Amino acid sequence: MNYSIRSRAKLTGWLFIAIAVLMICLFYFYPMIQALLLSFKTGAGANLHFNGISNYKRLFSDKTFITAVKNTFIYLIIQVPVMIILSMMISVLLNDSKLRFKGFFRTAIFLPCVTSLVAYSVVFKYLFGNDGLINMALIKIHLIGQPIAWISDPFWAKITIILAITWRWTGYNMIFFLSALQNIDSSIYEAARIDGASPIKQFFFITFPMLKPIVLFTSITSTIGTLQLFDEIMNITKGGPGNATLSISQYIYNLSFKYTPDFGYAATVSYSVVVMIIVLSVLQIKLAGDKK
Repeated sequence: MNYSIRSRAKLTGWLFIAIAVLMICLFYFYPMIQALLLSFKTGAGANLHFNGISNYKRLFSDKTFITAVKNTFIYLIIQVPVMIILSMMISVLLNDSKLRFKGFFRTAIFLPCVTSLVAYSVVFKYLFGNDGLINMALIKIHLIGQPIAWISDPFWAKITIILAITWRWTGYNMIFFLSALQNIDSSIYEAARIDGASPIKQFFFITFPMLKPIVLFTSITSTIGTLQLFDEIMNITKGGPGNATLSISQYIYNLSFKYTPDFGYAATVSYSVVVMIIVLSVLQIKLAGDKK
């Protein structure tokens, strides 16, 4: 009797999750497997045939792919640490119980991440144009003598992309730090103040160690997001000038829809991103010393 009740309970549980499991398999795992199989094929359009690991060998001699990887890692190495540090600093400031209008400041800083990717990218493109507001303001306060080529110069175009993604995602990461800070018992800080610890010491010896899991989480998610960077580059610089700002995701798009369609090689490039994400995530976990 008890066995029958347990079996019925298990069956009921499986029935509840069956549709969700089916949808996940259909829309997540099936496309992943098909994309992996596609990465071993070559040909134009739908005329594809298996060619073994030729696509993967091609990656190492593809200059455009190597350029895209270099550009993406420049964004990753510069933007992610800057954004994480900014998010942490802002969250500490906004967690101060003496600060007035905290709700307004939190909302204002979080708002960029809920704006349309295309809309904000277009706004940035016009702001940083040769006759845009940024150049006009810098000239007016005599910081520069002539307009900076934010969009058409390889160096400044990368800076523009980094500024854009930092502006958009800093508030998003701030929310995670802020929620973690609010879970730290205030009595710990009170005891530290009694012992004579300065605010700086409190941050480095109390706040930062307790935020370590959130630092790891935001670092991994930001790394994944940066390796998949597409919208900002597509709408602000279109990968130019030349391929100076081309990202891996934009190169995948170009292979699939802009150049002669090469879906097999595009799938190969896509799986290279998967490998990069796995490797970098494992490295970050190891460096953080997380044994769980």
